[in-house]
Amino acid sequence: MASNIGMMDSAYFVGRNEILTWINNRLQLNLSRIEEAASGAVQCQMMDMTYPGVVPMHKVNFDAKTEYDMIQNYKILQDIFNKLKIEKHLEVNRLVKGRPLDNLEFLQWLKRYCDSVNGGIMNENYNPLERRSKGGRDRNSRGSQKTTKSQQASNMHNSASGYTVDLNKMSGQKQGRGSAVVGEANSSEEIQALSKEIADMKLSVDLLEKERDFYFAKLRDIEILCQTPELEDLPVVVAIKKILYAADTKESALEEAQEYLSEAICTGETEVESEV
Repeated sequence: MASNIGMMDSAYFVGRNEILTWINNRLQLNLSRIEEAASGAVQCQMMDMTYPGVVPMHKVNFDAKTEYDMIQNYKILQDIFNKLKIEKHLEVNRLVKGRPLDNLEFLQWLKRYCDSVNGGIMNENYNPLERRSKGGRDRNSRGSQKTTKSQQASNMHNSASGYTVDLNKMSGQKQGRGSAVVGEANSSEEIQALSKEIADMKLSVDLLEKERDFYFAKLRDIEILCQTPELEDLPVVVAIKKILYAADTKESALEEAQEYLSEAICTGETEVESEV
């Protein structure tokens, strides 16, 4: 099962366009950016398609915008993983930030896992639109009830205050216009500050992606070198491959490689002594 996938696995070389096509085709969505799946709702529905009936879709919030709402979706996803005994730790604090790289890596893992369960074959009996509406009706119903109550309260308040005469109406209007001008100026400054922050974040993401690609290329070169027939059986090469192909949840890969290398060296020295 693909719950344990090493960082050098081919799953992590799947491009974002392929990931987006996979999501859009299976769930009948129209995502154009990886970070649009940061809410966790898409991941929940992918598990719902892979294991029909396991995901409580009525609890999944596809309209999640705040980090709090997104975290609730990831809690549902983690519960599903625990129920199915899938050993995958969710970096929720990083995923809800909407960072493309973090979300891409998780979706790459998810695609590999789902493909390993169903062989990459789409469940033709699964209706993604119907499953999404299952939760939408409940949320809209509750929302409409709240809206109706708030409207009733507002109407009652307006009716009670409708006959009140505001003696300072004219001066209040002047103050209102002055406040509006100040508010527009503050809004403009906030927009400029947010635009600069977004530009800085995009630059940071681009740098991180370049750094990621650089180190992936280095690791790939090492992997190719280790696969050379003349070298692949050497103890040091075997030890390196143990680190390269270790599962991402395995923390003792380095210790295991060092232990193997030490044993191999000791065995080699013993053989040399026996030959002498």
